Amino acid sequence: MHIFTYQPPSIPWLDIRYVDRDIIVINKPSGLLSNPGRAPETRDCAINRVLERYSDAILVHRLDCDTSGILIFARNKKAESHLKTQFQNRQAKKVYIAEVIGHIASQAGQIDLALGPMIDNPPFQHVTDQGKTAITDYKVIELRPHSTLIELSPHTGRTHQLRVHMLALGHPILGDTFYADKAGIDASPRLKLHAQSLTITHPYKQTLLAFVSLAHF
Repeated sequence: MHIFTYQPPSIPWLDIRYVDRDIIVINKPSGLLSNPGRAPETRDCAINRVLERYSDAILVHRLDCDTSGILIFARNKKAESHLKTQFQNRQAKKVYIAEVIGHIASQAGQIDLALGPMIDNPPFQHVTDQGKTAITDYKVIELRPHSTLIELSPHTGRTHQLRVHMLALGHPILGDTFYADKAGIDASPRLKLHAQSLTITHPYKQTLLAFVSLAHF
């Protein structure tokens, strides 16, 4: 049974990367929920921190609590609808950086393995023929002594997709308290997964915008 103790970081409280009349972009720290859960202590989350400064903010997508990086919010219903459609239609381009256990044999590849929830062990996910289509492209950036730095580009947005796909490849992400073994968990104080860039079409201007927050691991 996975025990979740929520201790969100307070520094930086809010790392805002871009604001205009339609969207807000932040760099979310690892350990901060995107949106609140049922428990009262989960009220401190990315959307509520943004709402303290911009009362019109609307959550458009999510990052796992332990994943850091680029997170975008809408500021009106029209922008929300436009952005959500981009995510649903796979028009928003997301690039993640991860550090995984061991050395990946091939320099690049694609993982096409359907994912679904473990019915008897939520919120865990697993590879299953009864699951939903999940596709991830990967590219090796650097081989380190006991790990690999890798670029991940998901075509789909399934729960824990990158974490479970890396596990299926035999290279779980360092610090992944859900899917790595004890050595993998002990290898890093945080999940080594970072949403490094997000490219979207601006909901009003109709121009392509790319937001980048470089990974530092």
